[in-house]
Amino acid sequence: DLVCDELLNACMASGVPTCSERDFWINDASALATIFAQIMQTRYLRLRLDVVRDNACRKFHVDALAARLLCTYRGTGTQYGIAGSEAEPREIHTAQTGEPIVLRGKRWPTVPDSRLVHRSPPIESSGETRLVLVIDPAANSRDEL
Repeated sequence: DLVCDELLNACMASGVPTCSERDFWINDASALATIFAQIMQTRYLRLRLDVVRDNACRKFHVDALAARLLCTYRGTGTQYGIAGSEAEPREIHTAQTGEPIVLRGKRWPTVPDSRLVHRSPPIESSGETRLVLVIDPAANSRDEL
C-alpha cells in the first residue's frame, strides 16, 4: 500500500496527469513490488524509475546485490543471456516491453555464482527513450539478505 501511495505522490508532484495509463503503471509497479518483496522475504524495497536515452549499463554484468527486478515500460527491454568463459553470452535475449525480469546478483546467498548476465540495450543515437523500473531489496538490521 505504501508503494502505491508513494508512486501516486511522485506522479502528482511531477505533474503527471490523471489518466488510465498512469493508474495502470502505478498498479502494475505496486504489484511487482509486492511480489518481489515476498520473493525476497523483505519488508523494505528501493524503487527507482530511470529515463534512459543513451547506452547506460551497456556491458553485460551481474549486479552487486542479492537480486534485482527490472521492468521496461517504454522502449527496448533489458537484454540477457548465459555467459560462458567469455564475458558476453553467445545468445542474447531481450525482455519484452512491460515484461518484468528478476535477476540473481552476486550477493545471492547460494552457490554457484550466476552466469545469467544482463545489460541495457544499445540505443545511443537511435532517438529511443526507455522508461525502466528498478526494484532492489533494501537491507536493514531486521532483514538480512
